Amino acid sequence: MTAAQLKARTEFNKLQKRLRRQVGQAIEDFAMIEEGDKVMVCLSGGKDSYTMLDILMGLQRTAPVQFELVAVNLDQKQPGFPEDVLPAYLSSVGVPFHILEKDTYSIVTEKVPEGKTYCGLCSRLRRGTLYGFASEIGATKIALGHHRDDIMETLFLNLFFGGSLKAMPPKLLSDDGQHIVIRPLAYCKERDITRYAKWKAFPIIPCNLCGSQDNMQRQAIKEMLQGWERQYPGRLDSIAGAIANVAPSQLADRTLFDFQGLEEVRRERLQGALRVVNLKNA
Repeated sequence: MTAAQLKARTEFNKLQKRLRRQVGQAIEDFAMIEEGDKVMVCLSGGKDSYTMLDILMGLQRTAPVQFELVAVNLDQKQPGFPEDVLPAYLSSVGVPFHILEKDTYSIVTEKVPEGKTYCGLCSRLRRGTLYGFASEIGATKIALGHHRDDIMETLFLNLFFGGSLKAMPPKLLSDDGQHIVIRPLAYCKERDITRYAKWKAFPIIPCNLCGSQDNMQRQAIKEMLQGWERQYPGRLDSIAGAIANVAPSQLADRTLFDFQGLEEVRRERLQGALRVVNLKNA
C-alpha cells in the first residue's frame, strides 16, 4: 500500500468512526432502537439511505441490544428506473429486503401542474405505501435517511414559506399514531455522507422525477446555508445546536408557554421570597 493509499484509508476509518459514533449517539439520545425492534430501513437508492443502512448493519453487530433490519424500496415506476440495482446490492450485503411496486409516478405527473415541484405529493404517496407495508411485516420502527442538513433546510423552509418554527424531529409518531419513525442520521453532515458513499462506491440511483427540478425551494435554502457556512464557518453547527436548545418562554407560542399565567407565577415567587425572609428574621 502506497503512502497516499494509507493516508486515504486512515481518513476513511476516521470518517466511518465519526458517522458510527454520531448515529449511535442519536439512537441513544432519542431511544430510537430498543431490544427486539424490527427496523424497516427505507432505501431509495440515494447516498443517504445507503449510508444509513450500512451504518446500521455495522452497529447491529456490536450493539448491546438485539434488533432486526429489513430493507424496503418502493419502485415508483419512474421511466428508466434500474430495477436490478437494489436487489443485486441488497443480496450482496446479506440483508433481508422487499421491493414494492406502485406507479406513483403517473399520479404525480398527472396531478402536479407543469413548473411546480413534485416532492410534496410524491413523498405523501410514498409515505402512505411504506407505512402500510410496515404494518404488514410487523416493523416496530421505520428508519428514514434524512441527515442534519435536511433537518436544517426544513427548519428554514417552514420559517420562510410556511410561517412555522419546526423542522424534522429525529423521532416521531406518525399522524395515524401507528408508527414510530426514526432518523438515525440526524447528527450526520451531508458532506460526510457524500464522502462515505463515494468511498464505499454504493450503486447510486438518481431521482429522475424531482432531482432535475432546479426551481425547488429546498435547493435555494441549501445554497443559502452553504453560502453562510463559507462566509461564517461554524454557523451550521450553531443552527443545528439551536434546534435542540429551544426556549419556549422566549418565543410567542401560547400553546407551549403560559404567558397569561405569569402574574400568578410572580405572586407565588414573591410570597416564597417573603416566607424565606420571615424565617430568617424569626
